[in-house]
Amino acid sequence: MTTDTQRDALAVLADICSLSPDVRLGQLFAHLGFLGEVHTGKSLGYIEDDELVDILYRHRNELAARVPDLTNQKVPASFG
Repeated sequence: MTTDTQRDALAVLADICSLSPDVRLGQLFAHLGFLGEVHTGKSLGYIEDDELVDILYRHRNELAARVPDLTNQKVPASFG
């Protein structure tokens, strides 16, 4: 069963993919693993879903800040 948190994570992941179309999926997962270790001290396989959603939102916000057309749009800072 897919939880609301998992659906949210997948939606934000889709946003990230659209904001970084030149990044391969494997590269993105590797990057998310690195961010997970930095922000939680855990490797990707041990990060809880809600922690991953926070990391995804943080990364999406960083990417969106680099796109001039998106700087005026409100993007949630984290899940919750």
